[in-house]
Amino acid sequence: MDDLFQLLDEHRSRQRAAPWEGTFRDYLQLVAENPKIARPAHERLYDMIRSAGVEFDEENDRERYLFFSEHLFGIDDALAQVMEYFKAAAYGSDVRRRILLLYGPPSSGKSELVIRLKRGLEAYSRTDEGALYAIADCPQHEEPLHLIPHELREAFRERLGVAIEGELCPRCALNLKERYDNDIYRVPVKRIFISEKDRVGIGTFVPSDPKSQDIAELVGSIDLSKIGEYGAESDPRAYRFDGELNVANRGLMEFIEMLKADERFLYVLLTLAQERNIKTGRFPLIYADECIVAHTNEAEFREFMADPRSEALKDRMITVRIPYNLKVSEEVRIYRKLLSHGRLRQIHIAPHTLEVVAMFAVMTRLEEPEHANLTRVKKMKLYNGEDVEGFTQKDVKKIKAEAMREGMDGISPRFIINRISSSLIREGVKCINPIDALRAVKEGIEVHPSLSEKEKEEYIGLIADARKEYDEIARVDVQKAFFVSFEEEVATLLSNYLDNVEAYLDDSVIIDPVTGEERQPDERLMRSIEEKVNVSESAKDSFRNEILRKVAIAKRRGEEFDYTTHEKLREALERQLFEERRDTIKLTVSARNPDEDQLKRINQVIDTLIRREGYCSDCANELLKYVSSLLAREK
Repeated sequence: MDDLFQLLDEHRSRQRAAPWEGTFRDYLQLVAENPKIARPAHERLYDMIRSAGVEFDEENDRERYLFFSEHLFGIDDALAQVMEYFKAAAYGSDVRRRILLLYGPPSSGKSELVIRLKRGLEAYSRTDEGALYAIADCPQHEEPLHLIPHELREAFRERLGVAIEGELCPRCALNLKERYDNDIYRVPVKRIFISEKDRVGIGTFVPSDPKSQDIAELVGSIDLSKIGEYGAESDPRAYRFDGELNVANRGLMEFIEMLKADERFLYVLLTLAQERNIKTGRFPLIYADECIVAHTNEAEFREFMADPRSEALKDRMITVRIPYNLKVSEEVRIYRKLLSHGRLRQIHIAPHTLEVVAMFAVMTRLEEPEHANLTRVKKMKLYNGEDVEGFTQKDVKKIKAEAMREGMDGISPRFIINRISSSLIREGVKCINPIDALRAVKEGIEVHPSLSEKEKEEYIGLIADARKEYDEIARVDVQKAFFVSFEEEVATLLSNYLDNVEAYLDDSVIIDPVTGEERQPDERLMRSIEEKVNVSESAKDSFRNEILRKVAIAKRRGEEFDYTTHEKLREALERQLFEERRDTIKLTVSARNPDEDQLKRINQVIDTLIRREGYCSDCANELLKYVSSLLAREK
């Protein structure tokens, strides 16, 4: 329990940010010491994201922000566009007067992205770096520098490097006059902490029936109980500044399913985005400094873009498409995250289960390749960072450019998780394997109400493709388990192959490490390995040069070149080793009535699968039965 108490204590210490209260004069001193505390909302958001850490992605020649890395997977291109928006807005360009609109298919990460921004702002406001301050009795948590008269603002900008925009809200203007006798130094200032729960700095709006929804949800409303006290509806003290736009001042406004909202609501947003003002019926425009992030589905977005009446709003938007992830490895991370909660963690998920259903899901999102030698399976592997026959990573950018809608259709992660969950909760289930998961997915596809018969047929075909990929994975896992130390044996074979290749290309001889005798490169060994992956006689020199070039690159980078570094060579080396023991493996695994030696070997293999590969006893036994059936079908 001590470690749990320690976690709680550390969390409490992070949350226990120091409160601060003072006068406007005190606040000015703070700004003089650290002008960043008076930065606008977009700049604060940008700094908040960067504060989590930034890495440089050499492959794509751009920055990668760690703020998103543990929660959003496989949408790096979209995140790069989002960060372009925040960076331009933070630098004070006109982009900060635009609404950021995220659109894409369901469960692609739009809502999660906004949730991350909201939670990040809350945590950032409790740090010294993210501290922000407001007029103490302002319902909109207003920037105190709005107290400075307009004719003095340029001088403050030159001295402090802070651009002061905006006017006092009606409530603060009235308080300054009546409560503080126009003495700005008397106005109290306090540190505030952004909190969606406490309605400070984060507003959220969800459109509903236009006939019943009140615009007051966005801009506040008159407090009828105060009219008698103050005598007029136009008195700021008789107005509730509790609309979502009022609440979001200094932070973030989330507009869910934005394009489903009535036009009245959209044009309030338009005014806020362009003029940075909230329009109410009783007062002049009320200044608000907030970042507006909206999200919607693609169908609503297309309808909106086709409507000529929406031109004014379109012109005030920065749109970012959030597609489904197209990398199998990232899709697995999504599933792990979604399955990490609740009692489902108690049920064992066999190795490769999530990977195999991820293969299927990604393939449903891919367009049929235009190249004759490129299949969806190959494209899936290319996008996942693997080279395939006839194509390398250099071809990926061109292939993606030929399929502009990839990721906008197909099966969602939510559907896959629903189907996996249905397998996990079945009575008596202790473990599920890839075949269980694919079967559950197929059952879900067959009764899916939104899919046409043609789509169902196509998707069931892709399930078969994913199963073929698993067949090879299952076979390799069992074959590896038959080796006492597979890694050592394949490393030895790799070293032997590289020595021979180097001697062959240098037209030199090999010195036997035991006898010291000179011998010619072993062409028979090299060709035996290369033929396992269909390297022809005419292509062998090119293949060998490519391997040595990869070795040199790894050495230059200070990295180790092992058997997994080159995908095609990995496959060749594995097949070479497996070929040497093929008969033994097939005989042992396929034996209906194993003898004592075979039974001992099977138990050793199961133990290796459990200890080295992460199987449990149930799924290890199921794996052997499955591979046995595969080997039995082979001639």
